[in-house]
Amino acid sequence: MTGLMLNFAYAAGLGVTSPLWLYRLVRHGRYRSGWRQRLGNAPIRYGLQPAIWIHGVSLGEINAAKTLVNELHSQLPDYRVVVSSTTDTGMAAATRLFAADHKVFHWPLDFTFAVKRALDHVRPELVILMEGELWPNFLETCRRRGIHVAVVNARLSPTKGYPRYRRVAPLVRRLLFSKLSAVGVQDETYAQRFAELGVPSERLHVTGMLKYDSAHIGDDVPHKDALASAMGIRQDCQLLVAGGTGEGEESIVLNAWADAARRHPSLRLCIVPRKPERFEEVARLIKSAGHELVRRSDHPDGAAPASSQSAVLLGDTMGELRKFYALASSIFVGRSLVNEGGSDMIEAAAMGKPTCFGPHTFNFPQADELAANGCRRLVDGADLAKCICEWLNDPAAAQAEGQKARRFIENKQGATRRNVEMICRLLGRTPAAAPGAIATEAIKQQVV
Repeated sequence: MTGLMLNFAYAAGLGVTSPLWLYRLVRHGRYRSGWRQRLGNAPIRYGLQPAIWIHGVSLGEINAAKTLVNELHSQLPDYRVVVSSTTDTGMAAATRLFAADHKVFHWPLDFTFAVKRALDHVRPELVILMEGELWPNFLETCRRRGIHVAVVNARLSPTKGYPRYRRVAPLVRRLLFSKLSAVGVQDETYAQRFAELGVPSERLHVTGMLKYDSAHIGDDVPHKDALASAMGIRQDCQLLVAGGTGEGEESIVLNAWADAARRHPSLRLCIVPRKPERFEEVARLIKSAGHELVRRSDHPDGAAPASSQSAVLLGDTMGELRKFYALASSIFVGRSLVNEGGSDMIEAAAMGKPTCFGPHTFNFPQADELAANGCRRLVDGADLAKCICEWLNDPAAAQAEGQKARRFIENKQGATRRNVEMICRLLGRTPAAAPGAIATEAIKQQVV
């Protein structure tokens, strides 16, 4: 009965919000692909090999899953690992990272018919949800079929998710949280929140944050030199990279860069917007501000190098932010000077580059720790210009800040191992004793 009621509620919700998603479909090209899979037609798994299904909603969750997928594949070679995502950017990242070795597909809508069909096709023994994304029909169907559901890298936002769940705590306890087999949380605060919402204490494990593990320590990124050549970025260039920027933020960055460049004329700027549907908008903004523009899409690897040394660079391709960061002398992490919660600052800081971000970082609670360990938290655009100038005036101090942040991230790594240990035990396996080893079958105690 609950599933039927939810189906009606979902249908009504789709009807009410149809003008919005239809606009996004037409205007930005979103939601155009994968509808058969969203309706449950996941790839069919043949044979008797058991499967682990890993789901990440979008780009950030998929990137965080990299080390987990690799380690599960290594420790549990008798399991097939499949990966799903919800958004277009998440699917693009999952395809790039995992499609060569694992099935990749769209997450089903939470209608009972779609969920049942997807589970019939994949037949997982375990479903792993990255950070959250709990859907009642999916969880109930897994419970009825005896399929374990675990959450890893789990967190609950203090400003959004947690307060909303608390208002209807008895309902979400019954529909969602009590049905989870295991939850690997990022810290003790999140553990307390999940416990309050109905996860039994014996199923809660503090495992740390996977994003620290997936961060690439150092700036030796493949193909960065080819990108530098194509975009005309010289080795002696002072390059500020504004990565993962949000709507309304690029104009702030452009003004801050122009202010800093008046005192440091050699300073160049590269902007990499967070969402691909905004590439054209940002290109127009740069031109309308009176700046020359060089777009990455116009200068692929091997093309004639861009000749201008004063143009603003636009990273308007997917999957190349790390390469731009590797070429930077300083990094600003976006969606943080506007109230969008911030983009991932761990990847930037792990490169050992001086890194800064704005006040709006509610999506990344680790920002406070990073700000106390080498990164800079800014107030506004004027503070960005001031920060960049300080780094350019004292390169040794800037380098020291970057190295301090990188060491902090190195010391935070280890969440992948702890999450894999939790998952192995859930599957009745003894975790591998050493890196590269295989998890073994657990020895069951015989009652005499």
